[in-house]
Amino acid sequence: MVRVGIIGGTGYTGSELLRILAKHPEAEVAAVSSRKEKGKKLWEVHPHLKGFYDLVFVEPDFAVFSECDVVFTAVPHGEAMRYVPELYEAGVRVVDLSADYRLSKEKYEEVYGKEHEAYIDAVYGLTELHKHEIRGAKLVANPGCYPTGAILAVAPLADLELVERVVFDSKSGITGAGASPTEFTHYPNLHEAIVPYKITEHRHYHEMEQELRRFQEDIRVSFTPQVFPGSRGILTNAHVFLRGELEQDELEEIYRKFYDGCYFVRMQRSVRLSYVRGSNFVDISVHKGRDRVVIVSAIDNLVKGASGQAVQNMNVMLGLDERLGLDYPPLFP
Repeated sequence: MVRVGIIGGTGYTGSELLRILAKHPEAEVAAVSSRKEKGKKLWEVHPHLKGFYDLVFVEPDFAVFSECDVVFTAVPHGEAMRYVPELYEAGVRVVDLSADYRLSKEKYEEVYGKEHEAYIDAVYGLTELHKHEIRGAKLVANPGCYPTGAILAVAPLADLELVERVVFDSKSGITGAGASPTEFTHYPNLHEAIVPYKITEHRHYHEMEQELRRFQEDIRVSFTPQVFPGSRGILTNAHVFLRGELEQDELEEIYRKFYDGCYFVRMQRSVRLSYVRGSNFVDISVHKGRDRVVIVSAIDNLVKGASGQAVQNMNVMLGLDERLGLDYPPLFP
């Protein structure tokens, strides 16, 4: 069994890691940290997990987590760099769910406004695009939730350098804002509302640009996020302005070929968040219009957009079947 540690086990991503790993056939959670909840049993903080774990929360001590085979760092941005280098040097494989290793050192410092004193080159963990590099990697930077759905929606067209410009319009459930309540997430402020925020300057834009430019250097990317009053999911409408004309059947064939063998990518005639809720799938539909092509993608932001993809990356890192612990149908309705 693979011994797994989770640094930061009380937030939504930590909770979701615990839920997924509870039934993973090849992994055993050995340690979960929380300074605030130290000494409490996991189920006292996560009642939905009662009966699945006998562990208690511990301090994020190196001596404890260095005994693990894989450690997930599910901590806020700027915190992972406190733990990752020491674990990395000790030979522990790490999947970081923060933003600390997704971008280059220079771009990270520009975007997040803080010096990165513990930078390590990591593999960007969008599994379908970087599976070869992830296999055997020591450090994987799990992508942001918005970039996961957005990049996968457009990568097949960018791979053929067919995109003049793409405009991503994405709507997320409120869990994307984290477990700590704020004025922004206060129920009366979101109920019966769809709220755009960081309209032209969301930090996830830089991941989209970085990854799509690996395929097509001159691609132009725009992105606006919004929050809707639901708990889970990200629905992305990618408005793609192409170089030249493609018919509907040609577009569909491009996507089928590109994602051939990618178990967690499903091509659909239409896409809804309810079709992927609770699962690690990304559903994609392709729609040819008069002036543009619209690619719609849907993910569960806590699973494929965070913890599920992190487990998928762990599986690939260790040479396991990427579906282990994740091969179950979505919740519907």
